Amino acid sequence: MINQVTLVGRLTRDPELKVTQEGTSVTNVTLAVTRNYRNQEGEYDADFVQCTFWKKTAENTVHYCRKGSLIGIMGRIQTRHYDNQEGKRVYVTEVIAEYVKFLEPKKLQQTIP
Repeated sequence: MINQVTLVGRLTRDPELKVTQEGTSVTNVTLAVTRNYRNQEGEYDADFVQCTFWKKTAENTVHYCRKGSLIGIMGRIQTRHYDNQEGKRVYVTEVIAEYVKFLEPKKLQQTIP
C-alpha cells in the first residue's frame, strides 16, 4: 500500500521541543498550506495540517525554524484515537514527517514577524 504525503507550507507558531519518557525528541507543528485556487472572494484559502516530527528532524526544526518559516515535508498520514476526559472518543489525523526541507535561508526566516 502507498501512504505518502508531500506538503509545502508555513509554520503557524514557533515549534517547541518535547522529550518523551524514553528520551526521544518530538515536536508537533501546524503547517499552513495554501490551496491552488481562489475562493468566491478571490482570495486563496489555506489548510492547516497537524504534523509530528521525531528525533533529529524535530531538534533541527526547533533550532532553525520559527513561526512563518517556509518548509517542505515528505511523510505519511497516521490516524489514532483516544478517549477524552468526558469519555468521548477523539480521532486524530496527522502527518508523520520522515523528511523535512527548510526552504528559506535562516537569514530570511529571522525577518518574518
